[in-house]
Amino acid sequence: MKPGSKPKGAVRIRWSLEFAYAIGLLTADGCLSKDGRHIDLTSVDKAQVILFKECLGIKTKVSKKYSGIGNMAYHVQFSDVLFYRFLMSIGLSPAKSKTIKSVSIPEEYFFDFLRGYFDGDGCSYSFYDSVFKKSFRFYISFASASLSYIQWLRNRLEREAKVKGHLDLSRLPYVQLKYAKKEAVRICAGMYYKKGVPCLRRKHLKISQSMRIIEQRRGGETGRHASFRS
Repeated sequence: MKPGSKPKGAVRIRWSLEFAYAIGLLTADGCLSKDGRHIDLTSVDKAQVILFKECLGIKTKVSKKYSGIGNMAYHVQFSDVLFYRFLMSIGLSPAKSKTIKSVSIPEEYFFDFLRGYFDGDGCSYSFYDSVFKKSFRFYISFASASLSYIQWLRNRLEREAKVKGHLDLSRLPYVQLKYAKKEAVRICAGMYYKKGVPCLRRKHLKISQSMRIIEQRRGGETGRHASFRS
């Protein structure tokens, strides 16, 4: 950059559902370089990286990246001093995985952020109980190496969705925040609040299938959540 010149941003810093979703992905799988300007997102899911680019409106090429043991992933890296500073101001930082404490997200975009974080570091699973054959179990969880961040996320979800959840510390250093049954359904209703929101299709389809089973078993009780329908 020439002396006296102002940095130009590649990313338009303006809150929207797409922007909040991208921030969620970055919180889960992103990396801020120590040089104060480069942002990187790496994932084994190419669709996730492409969606990230689309949500931020950047044109950077998606490249392949190999770990020290030869595992391949996809990544995108770009330089944007202004966006980097913005990310720092809302709670992200270099080597954030164990140190992140919270992320400043406007209330109206919290579930878009959460959906992005879920697509990066969340999962859902469901099954029929082996003892009670007619009992269908459904769970959703979020993971992080930072206990402080998970506690913040839990408090925020309790405020936004009126759910409690519980912490699973059995796989330290990673902590899981888990929700079951009605609480899991409530969170999914918040994340997929309307059709067409940015999300990983494979994760949404998996949740949609579980929701259809729950809806059928409850006689349409969850049918009001139109976002569960693909």
